Parts: sequence; structure tokens; C-alpha cells
Amino acid sequence: MPSVQYRGMQLVVPENESEFLGYFEAAKQHRLVLKKCTACGLLRYPPGAGCPWCQSLAWSWQEVSGKGTIYSYEIIVHSIQPGFRDIAPFPVVIVELDEQRGVPTPQEGIRLIANLVDDQFNPEAEVNVAIGKRVQVVFHDIAEDFTLPQFKLSNEPPQGPIWQFPS
Repeated sequence: MPSVQYRGMQLVVPENESEFLGYFEAAKQHRLVLKKCTACGLLRYPPGAGCPWCQSLAWSWQEVSGKGTIYSYEIIVHSIQPGFRDIAPFPVVIVELDEQRGVPTPQEGIRLIANLVDDQFNPEAEVNVAIGKRVQVVFHDIAEDFTLPQFKLSNEPPQGPIWQFPS
């Protein structure tokens, strides 16, 4: 997988990177995949070598829907990374995916961190961001052979009450 420039950063996923290579290969095909433990059946992210619940090293890639709920978020006002300064403020969300919500315990679930974008891959307006709002994965083709999974708000009703940072 070649390296690409994105907002002034060099993005590289080496061919021998077993933890993320399959994730980004699937993203190029506009599919979201996560590691699934073949021993206990639980998904995990980030895709580490061993299952955090049963410690098994056996796994396979599992395609997921990419639908979920904003579990938490932050509005980045002052970007440390120079390539993001021109779009600040922008939201970064923790998304709890539907596939493993509240599993293996009610306090746990499968959660991913990503940018929250609109239909043109611009940062979603802060006024629209809230815990409990529904999102879906979108795939930002930043180069011919490199795609970043990100999230956008969906038209689904929120899951329970919504909460926003006070303004």
C-alpha cells in the first residue's frame, strides 16, 4: 500500500502491517471491517494482535454496517497538526457501532474514533453534533489507492436522549 499525503501528513500503511492493512484494504472497497475473535466471537478496535477479552490470538476480518451512535465527542478548536488548522473548529467523535453495543458489558461496546463530516467531507457544524445522534460510515477517497473511513450524521432518530456541550 503506497504512502499518500493528507493535509500535510504522510500516511503509510506498510504491506507487512497486519494490524491495519486489512482495515485499509477494505476501506478502499468502501467496506468497514473489524477484527473478530474466532474464540469468543467479539469484535475489537483498534485491531490488536490478541483479543482483549479472552486473549486468543485467532481472528478474522468481519464486515460491519458502519451504523452507530455518537458515544462522545470533542470539538477541536486549536489544531496541533498544521494541516487541520484551516478547518478548525472541527468535531472528532467516538462512535459506538450497532454490532456490539453494550457488549461484553453494558459499559463496553465496539467504539471507533473518527472525524464527523458532512456530505462533501467538510467538518460537520458544531451545532449539529451531539451525544446520542445516529451516524453512518462514509469513505473519503483521498488518493486513488487510499481511503479514510469517517462518519456523517444519518437520518435515523437519536438513540435515547441527546446531549451537547453547553455553548
